[in-house]
Amino acid sequence: MTDWKSALAALSTSMEDDSPKAHALSCSPDTSRKQVERTKRVGVVYSTNPDYHYSDGLPEEKATLPKNCQKLRLSMERAGRGGKTVTLVKGFVGTEADCQALCKLLKQKCGVGGSVKDGEIIVQGDHRQRLAEILKQEGYTQTK
Repeated sequence: MTDWKSALAALSTSMEDDSPKAHALSCSPDTSRKQVERTKRVGVVYSTNPDYHYSDGLPEEKATLPKNCQKLRLSMERAGRGGKTVTLVKGFVGTEADCQALCKLLKQKCGVGGSVKDGEIIVQGDHRQRLAEILKQEGYTQTK
């Protein structure tokens, strides 16, 4: 008489070796990807509609407009910044990566620091006229 644990172990190993389906189920990358997809489903537990697509709840990024169509506005601000003067570049329409690239270019040309927050490019110091010249040289013709 054989032990039931060894019989069960022998059965499970033979099943894994013979069945490609069992092998596919044991692969961890597929199952971990499904776990991630499940966590993205916001507010929906299950849908019987075959055409239903789950949304992750994040807004889609807009495509970047051509340089000559961008309506960029330059302004200077001191309020709420501890008395420090900054120049704001508002109105950029495009992806976050393109906004970061433009910010990097402007910071390098002016030799100052800055950042991108809420779709606005923030450059340290009052550089409105210099930024307007740089932006026009780069092809942003509708800059004021």
